[in-house]
Amino acid sequence: MGWYILHSLLNGVNKYSTSLGKVWLSVIFVFRVLVLVVAAETVWGDEQSDFVCNTQQPGCRNVCYDRFFPISHIRLWVFQLLFVSVPSFLIGMHVSQRKKGKKNIKIFRQNAAKQKIKIDAPLLRTYLVSLVFKMLFEASFMYLFYWIYEGFQMLRLVKCSEYPCPNTVDCFISRPTEKTICTVFMLVISALCILLNVSELCFLVVKYCIIQCRTSCFPAVENDTKSKR
Repeated sequence: MGWYILHSLLNGVNKYSTSLGKVWLSVIFVFRVLVLVVAAETVWGDEQSDFVCNTQQPGCRNVCYDRFFPISHIRLWVFQLLFVSVPSFLIGMHVSQRKKGKKNIKIFRQNAAKQKIKIDAPLLRTYLVSLVFKMLFEASFMYLFYWIYEGFQMLRLVKCSEYPCPNTVDCFISRPTEKTICTVFMLVISALCILLNVSELCFLVVKYCIIQCRTSCFPAVENDTKSKR
């Protein structure tokens, strides 16, 4: 039910997005939400129960688990998805505040009567800011993964000497190869989302510059033709 609510909220914002923005939303729900719901929860379901250490010292296994997994991958991915989705809600809030006076709100709106493209500057600014925050959140969580887990590879065996372990003990992680593949896949999706955000940012800036150049040049041409007539 929680994923359905998130999907419906982002779909409401999607109609104000560009084509690249719609591709980004598809990537989010096909490769992130579905992987989290279908695959990732199954892969990490036995994370703590199958974390085995070669000692019977009470509390040692729990302390060692907390040392190498201070937060679950699943929870961190959920936080990442929420943080990345928040900037899109800013666009929805911006549009809802202005919708009382205007029915058709778009970043670039075609004026059929004058055959010109009008730019909604406030919406464009909000959209650009949301893209920048998306990229910052994606990059921050990628670094956070590397910093928390000391790399992106899940080791088969880790050594732990935390108290109350009597000495340095060996601990074994279940299904490390499968977890490494899943982690790398999610990181690749994060990199793809950053690439889509950068492409969309460049597209909007370039299109804005082209429209501004046309609007500043064409009136002068029209005035010259009228004066000649």
